[in-house]
Amino acid sequence: MVDAFQIHPEDNVATLVADAGAGEQVALRGGSGVCRAATAITTGHKIAVAAVPAGAPVVKFGVPIGHATRAIAPGDWVHLHNLASDHDERSNTLDVATGVPADTPYE
Repeated sequence: MVDAFQIHPEDNVATLVADAGAGEQVALRGGSGVCRAATAITTGHKIAVAAVPAGAPVVKFGVPIGHATRAIAPGDWVHLHNLASDHDERSNTLDVATGVPADTPYE
């Protein structure tokens, strides 16, 4: 079992402190209970600890950090492929692996 920190009781995501393999249980420190990683998720990334419907806020530190661009199930990896910032309209154009803006042509 690996650990993740759920900072605030209303957070619907937690941050992993170690890599989680697909199907591995994740203990929610600072929160309550455990969840199971749906896929492999690396250290420092977010895991959903509750269902987040498309368009609903993603909450970390007790405040919305953005919104779900599609439905997120408990245990899903939460990142650029399913989360958009409410403060940076370009956030959903970033490459999931590198973070490079995909909407900027480089010549």
